[in-house]
Amino acid sequence: VQLQASGGGLVQAGGFLRLSCAASGRTFSNNVMGWFRQAPGKEREFVAAISWSGVNTFSTYYADSVKGRFAVSRDGAKNTLYLQMNSLKPEDTAVYSCAADSNYRFSYSRYRYWGQGTQVTVSS
Repeated sequence: VQLQASGGGLVQAGGFLRLSCAASGRTFSNNVMGWFRQAPGKEREFVAAISWSGVNTFSTYYADSVKGRFAVSRDGAKNTLYLQMNSLKPEDTAVYSCAADSNYRFSYSRYRYWGQGTQVTVSS
């Protein structure tokens, strides 16, 4: 499985960005995809995840720090994961990475596949 993340950039505080993560290759053993981020000098942290069991049956999960501002979604037809980030804050500045196929969605070490990161920088 290959994951290709895109959509990062520089934005002012209060602005928005949408990250994408296109997946290709074999199907997943676990229908879970997630986003993590790592700021300079900090540990990688969970941002959001989505799990699905059918076309219209899915669940989403968020870190408290992004709840109400970020929205994770997935387009099954395109096999692409999205992260809509609104009301961005300077503390959201980090490298954002997508991951797929996990038996424990909140831990990055439990994901089988990783994409490269995309830089998000929020200026104050």
